[in-house]
Amino acid sequence: MVIEKLKNIYWGWFVVTGAFLILGVSYGARYCFGIFVHPMFVDSQWQMSAISLGFSINILMYAVGGLVSGRLLDRMAPRWIMTIGACITALGFIATGFVRTPGQLYLTYGVLCGIGSAGIGMVVSGSSVGKWFVRRRGLAIGVASIGIGLGTMALTPVAGYIVKHYHWRIGFMFLGVLVLIVGVLVSQVLMGRSRPEEYNLLPDGDRPGIVPLEQKTDIFHASSATVLRDYRFWVLVICFGSAIMAQAMVFVHQVSYAVDNNIGRIAAASSLGAIGVASIFGRFFFGWFSDHIRDPKYSALLGYLIMASGMFILLNTETAGMLYAYALVYGFGYGSIAPMMPVLLSDRFGRDMLGSAFGLLVFFTAGIGGSLGPVLGGIIYDKTGSYDDAWRLNIILLIFISLLVFTLKPKR
Repeated sequence: MVIEKLKNIYWGWFVVTGAFLILGVSYGARYCFGIFVHPMFVDSQWQMSAISLGFSINILMYAVGGLVSGRLLDRMAPRWIMTIGACITALGFIATGFVRTPGQLYLTYGVLCGIGSAGIGMVVSGSSVGKWFVRRRGLAIGVASIGIGLGTMALTPVAGYIVKHYHWRIGFMFLGVLVLIVGVLVSQVLMGRSRPEEYNLLPDGDRPGIVPLEQKTDIFHASSATVLRDYRFWVLVICFGSAIMAQAMVFVHQVSYAVDNNIGRIAAASSLGAIGVASIFGRFFFGWFSDHIRDPKYSALLGYLIMASGMFILLNTETAGMLYAYALVYGFGYGSIAPMMPVLLSDRFGRDMLGSAFGLLVFFTAGIGGSLGPVLGGIIYDKTGSYDDAWRLNIILLIFISLLVFTLKPKR
């Protein structure tokens, strides 16, 4: 009975489930890095900017790897891309538990975890989901990306507990084992199919002969060169690059900022989990909202403004209560980033080459914005002894891109 019911479920929803689980363990583990920063700073006496550079290299390698994984995804099913990515990421996390110098940190967490994460990150997962849906694409990608929030919510308190009661090295090893088990198992079981047309299915689970207008015009057969020559792509690069820079800077440094403001370490670490909780609702809302408005750019615009509001609260945070208020507001707005990147890309350039286009977008946004954010925050702290100027910079950028995305012209 159960098996028969499962057979009647559109396979795209199994892809959503697999992406949800993969994103949960992948981003949940990566976003724990902020919990390790202060203990590493105290234990090793490395400069804050030197430790932050490890996360910047991680994001840069993720961006470079996204170019390869995105192009591969347009040619094959995600199963082996994700399996290999999970194995490399796990190796990087486990090896990070043994580092003794910043250079070793850059190699293990920076290069290995970064490259591996490209195989189990949003480029592969979000694009895989996007290929199975048209009318419900925003909702499907939003639901899959909720895994990022749940993974962050679940793993950051666990990592904080391990760091407090055992050691930060044990925490990295634990995350590595978790990524290996979940990543390999889920990718092998659920991520073996590429796109619905290859299995005599239609996007969204529609019946043959009933093809909505949106679906007929969804495949544009654009090339990478065409995308790169389109100014709309560069508007998306600037907007999401700035948003990801703000996101990465905050994720790496907010725990240290809270500790410097005499907020307890567990409460500070749990604020990352609170961001994860709020982002769950944000991912669902912004994905759903983009399916029900004339142009999904307005969904992105709203997300940027809410992030800016959260940064303003963080700038004035002095208590744990204010820290959690910031986390809930900022987390809800930050939840717009993951679903809106593939939604806006597919809306402007089609789903036929979504993997390649998403890989290009991540290369520029995460490669520049994401890698710059953590080290810039560390430099500002080393120069001024405070994160206040870093938070002010984020507010200015988020307001600017809210105005910029408004100018984005629709699909042609």
